[in-house]
Amino acid sequence: MGTNPDLARLTGDYTIDPAHSTLGFTARHAMVTNVKGKFLDFSGELHLDGTDPSRSTASLDVKMDSIDTGSADRDGHLKSSDFFKTDQFPTMTFRSTGAESLGGDDYRITGDLTILGTTRPITIDLEFNGAAKDPFGNERVGFEGKAQLLRSEWGLTWNAALETGGVLVSDKIKLNFDISAIRNA
Repeated sequence: MGTNPDLARLTGDYTIDPAHSTLGFTARHAMVTNVKGKFLDFSGELHLDGTDPSRSTASLDVKMDSIDTGSADRDGHLKSSDFFKTDQFPTMTFRSTGAESLGGDDYRITGDLTILGTTRPITIDLEFNGAAKDPFGNERVGFEGKAQLLRSEWGLTWNAALETGGVLVSDKIKLNFDISAIRNA
């Protein structure tokens, strides 16, 4: 976690707390508005090295059936064979391959994202939000992150042409994360 000696105490293993974390995404819809969604069922582990951030790691498993965009019809379409094929590919995974300090509270993590059985690299920019002991005695750390990807690179190519030109769903997807993790006992 950079060169701050106070952060060395945060070195350890953590479990992501899904009740206090959000994995969200934004896609341009009909070329005029953004549709936002999130995944409700996920689990993950972090290993933080407060002395040498490059030795920090992260893993995440997301249940694709837990997608929630606020529209049952849209969620059903996203789970179908047009998009995520959740019956064949129930889980999306992320496994880090590298981490680095960018200075201050900013970090970058790279890793392999697997969707529809296709694994490709992705880079996530993170901001460390701090650490605190919660009322139950748990040591927590928090991060906010963002990334973007082209869904076509994972085989997510379904679309519909618009009469006015353009397409219904953008290829570029913005990812956003609010992560709260609890230190393992």
